[in-house]
Amino acid sequence: MKMKGVTSIVGAVATDMGILTTPQLHWMVRARNKGMKASEQDYFEQLSSSFSSEDGGVLNDGVGADYVQKEKVLPNNFGSKDTGIRCVSLDGDADRLVYFIVPPKSSGRIDLVDGDKILSLFALFIREQLSFLNEKEDMKNCHQAHVGVIQTAYANGASTNYLKLLGLEVNFTPTGVKYLHEKATEFDIGIYFEGNGHGTVLFSESFIESLEARTNEISLGSKGSEGEKAALRLLALSKLINQAVGDALSGFLLVEVILQHMGWSINKWNELYHDLPSKQLKVKVADRTAVVTTNAETVVVSPPGLQEAINEETAKNPQGRCFVRPSGTEDVVRVYAEASTQEAADTLANCVAKLVDQFLGFNSS
Repeated sequence: MKMKGVTSIVGAVATDMGILTTPQLHWMVRARNKGMKASEQDYFEQLSSSFSSEDGGVLNDGVGADYVQKEKVLPNNFGSKDTGIRCVSLDGDADRLVYFIVPPKSSGRIDLVDGDKILSLFALFIREQLSFLNEKEDMKNCHQAHVGVIQTAYANGASTNYLKLLGLEVNFTPTGVKYLHEKATEFDIGIYFEGNGHGTVLFSESFIESLEARTNEISLGSKGSEGEKAALRLLALSKLINQAVGDALSGFLLVEVILQHMGWSINKWNELYHDLPSKQLKVKVADRTAVVTTNAETVVVSPPGLQEAINEETAKNPQGRCFVRPSGTEDVVRVYAEASTQEAADTLANCVAKLVDQFLGFNSS
């Protein structure tokens, strides 16, 4: 209607710039009057080009998701003023995210809410919606979703136990997003996240079709039961999450909407379970290919005797878990250990590292 109104004026020429914010439109009018480029893209380019650092620097240096997740310390420019608020950190190419809390008197440390906790939040929400979807008698004949949670051996054992307590099927794959993603495609809803914050949720075409059928019934005049609302929520989730790859922006939005839906603070989210203390080490070896593993890289089959020695050390520790795997890029063997206390996890990791050196170190022959 506005276009018709403008063009009705003799000599007036109207240009449709599309759907814009009011400030964008005013910026474009001003830019056009000054002889500048005035498209929506030009608006965003001017904003983004204005963010130049006077001192230069490295992208995400001391602030990115990788730094926060591995070091578990405050990012640059965070401090006591941020105590208690919900914070999120993305990596440089925006495919990973982790949340964190600045605790009172943190002394530079943070309470990390990592990819395992993000996975658990998504899984809990999806499980809740599926329970609504299936509780009504008239929905018993609907597509029953086969849900799979996919983790690697590096997932904290407390997260795995929590997911199993929810009644969810937990599957393990070798380390690497390509393995996690491939496994996730086998389910109607496949959920995967690594501790570093890389992950997503996949939906099968058949399950999406069943959700669309339910939402079509709502549009035809259904009153909208809790089960039908759940269908709408799951369909919206399938559109919001990036099903092609881990996407920090879509993941961040999904976390925020779930927390809003549940009325949860980040502290309540973080209390879903308490991580078991863990320790990771690297041991230099003469030839990493001498280590052959199975069972999603958690069991050593070569060299003979190493796995038995690891089992013996692990059994000495309450809630102990330990595995070793060869690096994919350098001649080192990576050691991961968990136990009921940090001291026990450190001790277990150190003992197993010595075993690896005995079996595979430069002086092992």
